[in-house]
Amino acid sequence: MSTFEKEMIRHCSPTLAGIKTGNLFSYPYTKEAELINEINNWNRALNDRGVFLEILRKNESRVLIYLYRKKRLSDDLSCPKVASFLKQIGYPSGDIASSLNFLSTRIQNSTDFPHEIGLFLSYPFEDVQGFITHAGKNCKHCGCWKVYSKTNEKIKLFEKYKKCTHTYYQRLLNGSSILRLTVAA
Repeated sequence: MSTFEKEMIRHCSPTLAGIKTGNLFSYPYTKEAELINEINNWNRALNDRGVFLEILRKNESRVLIYLYRKKRLSDDLSCPKVASFLKQIGYPSGDIASSLNFLSTRIQNSTDFPHEIGLFLSYPFEDVQGFITHAGKNCKHCGCWKVYSKTNEKIKLFEKYKKCTHTYYQRLLNGSSILRLTVAA
């Protein structure tokens, strides 16, 4: 099992399991060609299951990889309040590729993550909006993200993500492949 596989499981199990739209993980590299080959190989293996990997940011030694379920992302971004919000801050409407390119540009040109990234990671709109409105302060709970509404519901969801990650990591250590662990769309 490779380091890349371990990092995918550590950071992306809920997406691989089909219970989340997307996850991010940072990955070190020394040879860009090998990294691109690794990502292309995983895309060939996982795309038929509806899962895609894309580099959102790259510097000389590290990349930020977005692993996501294309259909879920399309559904999330086409929600009227999400689509309207993203359009107001300059996102192109329509296809996922354009939205991801715009997000990638925003990430690369900023020292902080653009707050709307939560909408690409299954964070509820009201929590993304709450984070922006309150400048990251006055949240009701802090877990996988800062929660501004429906706290008990979100705490249960965080526990579900944590349990999924633990289970997937144990299964990987016991010999299951990522392909076997990835739920088809």
